[in-house]
Amino acid sequence: MLFVKRLARLRDSLWIEWRIALRFLADNPLQTLLISVAISVGAAVIVFITALIVGLQNNVIDKTLGTQAHIRIEATRQHNNLSPPPDNKYLWALESPRAQRLQTINNWQEVRDALDNYGAVNGILNTVSPLISGPAFAQKGTARASVALMGIDPTRYSGIINLNDYLQAGRFSVDAGDVLIGSQLATDLGLRTGDKLRLNAGDNRQTVVNVVGIFELGVRELDSRYVYTSLKQAQALLDLPGGVTILELKINDVFAAEYWAQRISKLTGLYVQSWMESNGQLLNALQSQSMTTQMIRVFVAMSVIFGIASVLAVSVVQRTREIGILRAMGSSQQQILRVFLLQGGLLGLAGSLLGVLVGFLLVLLFNNLGKSLFVLRLEPSMLLSAILIATVAGVVAAAVPARRAAKYDPAVAIRYV
Repeated sequence: MLFVKRLARLRDSLWIEWRIALRFLADNPLQTLLISVAISVGAAVIVFITALIVGLQNNVIDKTLGTQAHIRIEATRQHNNLSPPPDNKYLWALESPRAQRLQTINNWQEVRDALDNYGAVNGILNTVSPLISGPAFAQKGTARASVALMGIDPTRYSGIINLNDYLQAGRFSVDAGDVLIGSQLATDLGLRTGDKLRLNAGDNRQTVVNVVGIFELGVRELDSRYVYTSLKQAQALLDLPGGVTILELKINDVFAAEYWAQRISKLTGLYVQSWMESNGQLLNALQSQSMTTQMIRVFVAMSVIFGIASVLAVSVVQRTREIGILRAMGSSQQQILRVFLLQGGLLGLAGSLLGVLVGFLLVLLFNNLGKSLFVLRLEPSMLLSAILIATVAGVVAAAVPARRAAKYDPAVAIRYV
């Protein structure tokens, strides 16, 4: 019962303080409007810049990682085997790195199944796709080009790259005798869908295939070298019957790729590489963009805090006599403190709501103004975070003026002119 009574008293007290705070804000509408507009500009900047940076990052990730796996698992790297040094002796050796021959992953079916089960249980992996990749020559008439044979399982590989989305001509098929080639390779060799192409992997392993589709991934190196065929066709040409050279993975959280690559390496003992390791410059650019966004948020929040603090500091001076009267009528220091904290919170909330609306309109304008390179999307969490940041900034900014107002001596404050 005591707790309920205290709660009721606090509710009645807050209702009084709420009305006093609104009265103080309404007494100077121009000042309240100007600071609310200033806060709304800050909130709009947070919303628009965050949406712009996130949209830019998603576009870069889609363009770059949309045509490659997040994690690649290969056979263990080959190293030179050195004799152990004699006891109490040191061995200084100058060795050349050992050439890495094309080799298959031992028991790759078991590794694939284990990763399938691991991903299904933990909800981490989207796709595990076997791939056999090796060098070959493509020949049409007297024209030749060095290519990369890509033997795939069509069903699983669609989870890594959905080649149907990148087809420019023909159809998707890697059945026996059918291949897909890149647009640049088709231009270099003068090929069209329906033409014949000779593939030569060396040591008299060659075959003639049908070009049934031409794709364009948007990366010149890939479009000029990749030739997609079936697993069996590639295994026969590369002389790796039943084997695969790579297991490709896609995971739900692309920025956790390095962590999971290290875990999978420890679990399997194989050579595992994440996109974060192979695309260091891209990762650095994405991290720099994220840091820029955070810095903009911090500086905008600081400008909002100083703006609200300056307005409330002036308000405390202007209302010194009113504060003295309230204190003389029995208002406690805590009530005066809460009046000015409420003012700060209300200014932050009102300004942020207006700012979120302006930010939303800016995003709509960006998406509908001509042909943009990417589309901005506003997540509800982004809008809520902008409102929360501005409201908390308002309360924090009001802390110092509110403490000053609460410490006024009623007798001195009433005589203030």
